[in-house]
Amino acid sequence: MMTDLFGVTEAWRTACPGAAAGVLAMRDVANPATHPALERWIAEREVALRARFAGADRAALRALPHLQAYAAYYKRWGKTYHVQLQLESVALKGKPITRASALVSAMVAGELEHLLLTAGHDLDAVEPPVTLTVADGVARYRLLSGQEQALQAGDMTVADGRGAISSILYGPDARTRLRPETRRVLFAVYAPPGIGGQAVAAHLEGLGAAVRLVSPDAAIEALAVHEAPER
Repeated sequence: MMTDLFGVTEAWRTACPGAAAGVLAMRDVANPATHPALERWIAEREVALRARFAGADRAALRALPHLQAYAAYYKRWGKTYHVQLQLESVALKGKPITRASALVSAMVAGELEHLLLTAGHDLDAVEPPVTLTVADGVARYRLLSGQEQALQAGDMTVADGRGAISSILYGPDARTRLRPETRRVLFAVYAPPGIGGQAVAAHLEGLGAAVRLVSPDAAIEALAVHEAPER
């Protein structure tokens, strides 16, 4: 297993006390449009979410500790955590979890189960090393939509040898996006203060299990979690 794929900068440790982040890298994966075993797994999570929040309202969801942690983070930039909106849609309104390719669908379902923001990348398009840092307000990258985006100063971001590949506020980039032909995947999880590394690790382990529903022979290349010390 690779041990040096994922590092963090001192700037991140200093700017984000109490935050956590992690990556999961896997090889020999497949990314079909759909897969029966994965579809059953996602459907089970839809049922579980609706049972978990039966009788709840939006205020009850917003009071969840993980959602409060993200809300506090996003509020700095006047934004709303999109996973909260997705949870409301699935748990309160009975809508299905959004489906895309297998890897993306597994990631979205895992996000809703654990309420942790996750970005997916084609690892073969990533140039190591992968580094967690904070944006300086100058760096830019191209979003999945094709739009070029300047990163907000202070936003947690992951970069490879060529530049930023994802951030909390704007998500993954186009250069390393997941594709139907993806055979090596990198998942990156961002957790603001108040969540902790154990939750990140549990989410990544669950995501790895979901990937193996589609690709039983998939192997883990790296699983790493970092926590910034509290001040």
